[in-house]
Amino acid sequence: MHREIGPPLMLGRKMAAPGAEPQILVQYLVLRKDLSQAPFSWPAGALVAQACHAATAALHIHRDHPHTVAYLQELGRMRKVVLEAPDETTLKELAETLRQKNIDHMLWLEQPENVATCLALRPYLKEEVNQYLKKFRLFK
Repeated sequence: MHREIGPPLMLGRKMAAPGAEPQILVQYLVLRKDLSQAPFSWPAGALVAQACHAATAALHIHRDHPHTVAYLQELGRMRKVVLEAPDETTLKELAETLRQKNIDHMLWLEQPENVATCLALRPYLKEEVNQYLKKFRLFK
């Protein structure tokens, strides 16, 4: 089936210099690694659910932002990057840093325990947020 190039890539092409790679919108998620290990030992399905909750909430909250609108117009071209934080403290520190830098995100709190499990950003161009995520050494 033939698909036309949709708004996310067109957005990137308008912003990119001639001959440069198109800039792609990405939704970053940061999931707590310690939840998969003892003493928590959450099953993979529970962790995936936390990431899904955070991603969906971030998209919903920021649904009117032009990047989110463009990201959702081409469902087959969505890009997500899932990173890991070692623990809840690191995840909360990242959330605070993003808040201070006015980076739109959602810190998902599992209820009724009120435990931070995952953080999701609204869709961003990589260049806009990589510096904040790298600071927390979430990249390998």
